[in-house]
Amino acid sequence: MADYIKAIESLIKPMVEHPDTIIIREMPSTSERDLTILICADDGDTKRLIGKHGVVANALREVVRVGSKAENSQIRIHLKFESFEEEGENA
Repeated sequence: MADYIKAIESLIKPMVEHPDTIIIREMPSTSERDLTILICADDGDTKRLIGKHGVVANALREVVRVGSKAENSQIRIHLKFESFEEEGENA
């Protein structure tokens, strides 16, 4: 199976202002066919990764979906985006 986390990381790090704060983790799933990947970034970077009307997020999902199809995988990959506040933002 392809390393989807590394692939996603290589796609999103050039898109954000704070690439060192990005956290990408595989989430537990109830189905062997589903793979949920959580992407956490600061609020501004999360907005950048989702894009207006979810355009960027949907494009990332499509790239990952095409990659899984290319290796004849039956896995459905779900990307979930969450934001966190960096330390000192509210200070």
